[in-house]
Amino acid sequence: MKHSAYKCNFGCPVEAALEAISGKWKGVILHHLQDDTRRFNELRKLIPDVTQRMLTKQLRELEADKIIKRKIYPEIPPKVEYSMTDFGLTLKPVIKALQKWGMKYIQELENIRGR
Repeated sequence: MKHSAYKCNFGCPVEAALEAISGKWKGVILHHLQDDTRRFNELRKLIPDVTQRMLTKQLRELEADKIIKRKIYPEIPPKVEYSMTDFGLTLKPVIKALQKWGMKYIQELENIRGR
């Protein structure tokens, strides 16, 4: 398939994929949602360094890209849950591979630093 056949704003499929999951927290969010449905405050506890504003922004972007879905329950106070869409679950092997590579990378850095 020729590059021009993609007819999108991305230079190549890798660029499109990286754009969809880029952002400091998107990978971590997806890691926590790949096996479980989570509530907003649960994600905040699992990712303590993310601000509420940034978490909201990243969740909205992932939802707009149809990678995650948000379910709102008509309760007081409102209950909101986030989970991966069927399309988003196709990222699961990618997330697992990144986790595996990340562990090797951390070990390599520790070896370089002499730990």
